[in-house]
Amino acid sequence: MARRSLAGRRDDTASIEIEIVRLRDLDIRALRLRWQGITGRAAPPHVPKHLLFAMLAYRLQADALGDLDAASVQLLTRAALATSTSEVMPLTARLDQRNQELLQGAVLTREWNGHVHRVTVVEDGFAWEGRTYDSLSRVASPLPGPNGTAPGSSGSGRP
Repeated sequence: MARRSLAGRRDDTASIEIEIVRLRDLDIRALRLRWQGITGRAAPPHVPKHLLFAMLAYRLQADALGDLDAASVQLLTRAALATSTSEVMPLTARLDQRNQELLQGAVLTREWNGHVHRVTVVEDGFAWEGRTYDSLSRVASPLPGPNGTAPGSSGSGRP
């Protein structure tokens, strides 16, 4: 049976939040009825309330805002079929590599001691405080670290 939209394809995030709040207030019986209405089949009897709530909330958001892309679904499927962590590691390593590709215009933000530092990804590297750096590591060296100083910093907790 075709899956029906939980939110009627509303993309208003405020209404999504309201609907999730309503789901949170339902008992397990009402959540199971809601599941039945959305999927056309009975909820798995072994699924506890908190997990059923999470599954319904996910479906609400996915229906309204879009579901996982095909590559993410494929990665999760392959990871679920793996018999050991050594089989999963190469999958996640490729994912990590893809996620490290920063698009030009992206802004990386770090807050330290009440001061916000913003680094922008530019064509030639990374721009910070009027200078362009060829690597993010070179930008990070003058930024203050958790210990208050970092190589190249003044020691005052500020670059």
